[in-house]
Order: sequence, then C-alpha cells, then structure tokens
Amino acid sequence: MSNSSSLNEFLLLAFADTRELQLLHFLLFLGIYLAALLGNGLIITAVTCDHRLHTPMYFFLLNLSLLDLGSISVTVPKSMVNSLWDTRAISYSGCAVQVFFFFFLVTAEFYLLTVMAYDRYVAICTPLHYGTLMGSRACVRMAAAAWASAFLSALLHTANTFSIPLCQGNTVDQFFCEVPQILKLSCADSYLREVGLLVVGACLAFGCFIFIVLSYVQIFTAVLRIPSEQGRHKAFSTCLPHLAVVSLFISTSFFAYLQPPSISSPALDLVLAVLYAVVPPAMNPLIYSMRSKELKEALKKLVQLVLFQQQ
Repeated sequence: MSNSSSLNEFLLLAFADTRELQLLHFLLFLGIYLAALLGNGLIITAVTCDHRLHTPMYFFLLNLSLLDLGSISVTVPKSMVNSLWDTRAISYSGCAVQVFFFFFLVTAEFYLLTVMAYDRYVAICTPLHYGTLMGSRACVRMAAAAWASAFLSALLHTANTFSIPLCQGNTVDQFFCEVPQILKLSCADSYLREVGLLVVGACLAFGCFIFIVLSYVQIFTAVLRIPSEQGRHKAFSTCLPHLAVVSLFISTSFFAYLQPPSISSPALDLVLAVLYAVVPPAMNPLIYSMRSKELKEALKKLVQLVLFQQQ
C-alpha cells in the first residue's frame, strides 16, 4: 500500500520488452515527432511571414499548429527517452506537469476546432457579415477564450487528480500520464470527485461536438445551393481539411475515453492513445496543406527561400 504523499515516481507502460523493439519504437516515434515539428513549424512560419495568409482561417490554423506542437512535445519525447534508455520511470512532479500540459493543449485544440467550425459557417452561410463577425479583434478574443478556458480546466483537473490518495501502486498503464489511468491507482471512492469533473468536461465537449455537427449541416446545405460547380468545389475545399481534422481528433479521443470497460485492455488503450495523442499533430499539417492552394504556394515559396539561402 502507498499513498500520493510517499510516491516520488510513476512507472509508465513500455511498448516492448526486447531491446530491438524498444529501439524500433524510438525510431518510429522519432520519425513521427520530426514530421510533426517540420509540418507544424512550416505552417507557423508560412502563416506568419506571408501577408496573404493573414486571414481568420489561417490565424486559427496557426494556433492549431502551436497546440499540435505542444501536445506532441509533452508526451512523445519522454516516451522516446524511456525506450532509448530502457526505463519506465517518470517523476511525480514530471507526471503532474505532463497531465497539466497535455490536458491544457488537447482541450484548447478541441475548443479551437469548434471556433474554426464557426469561422467556416460564417464564411459560407453569411458571407456578407464575415468581415464584421470575424474581424481581427473578434478572432483574437475567440482564440484567447479557447486557450484561457482550457488552461483553467487543466489547472482544476490536475490539482484535483493529484490531491487524490493513491493506494494501488505507481504503475500507469499508458505510455504517458493520462488522468483515467492515474484514477485507477486511487483509493476506493476517492476518485468520484474527479470523475464528476470529467463528466462535466465530457458534457462540454459533447456540446462543442453538437455545435460542430450543426454548423456543418448548415454549411453543406448552403454549399449544395451554390449554382456553379466551381463555387461548390471552392467552398468544399476550405471545409474538408477542417472536417477531416475534427473527425480524426474526435473519433479517436472520444472512443479512448468512452469505450465500454468490457472491451478495455492495456493494448487497446495504448493504440487509442497513439491515435489521438500522436497521429493528429503529425497528420494535421499534411491534411491542410494538401487542400489549401494558398498554403501550398506559401510553403513552396518558403522552401525555395530556405534552399536559396543555403546555396
């Protein structure tokens, strides 16, 4: 028996026991991490430097890239280091920091995706009011609200989670410190307060999900009314990347947290965690750059400028 006051470290779930597979995991995560750094870094630089991308849609995309960079940097490097050095340990304070920043960044990303759905709704359904409703000041306020509300939520959940007595050892069945896995280590009935907070958070997330769905119902209805095929294609091209990112993020994260206990297993939890915590930050830049002509042109100029300076 142990409690949280006597714990000084947690043991994370290892991807493999053999040295060869540990090194394979390190190389695989290194490739994904470098791809996420490169893709999101290029988007941030392109949106910052190219004045043609100083629009609400790309302002929110810049914020999304920042959140993706942060969220994957919270979990993946520590997992890579553990595999490289054949260890599973993470300090108690390190685990708390990981829980806070991961919860903060992922929650902010979900709120930001909701704001981006509203941006697409205004652009397509009420284009004459777009300049008024989505002015620079309004965009900054909406982005700040997403970041600030996620920060407060993460602070509340982290403080509450690590105030719960832990009586079930220090082994976390996940490759990073995840709140549901830490709650499994708590004493009987002492985790109900945090479960209540998670339920409230899930209700807020479900409300955002319903808002996104209703927004896209209105968007697709409006797009199908556009008489020209070229106009419909242009409208769809601005919405499909966001819809793809939302679908990938929501489907994996919701199933990871809402899966029935009867089918839960460490292996399945591990796969789902990789799908919602590691894959989206690496895939999002590719999804947006493939469908956005303006972004592709800006990235092409940026790469050419870098190559020209190296010559």
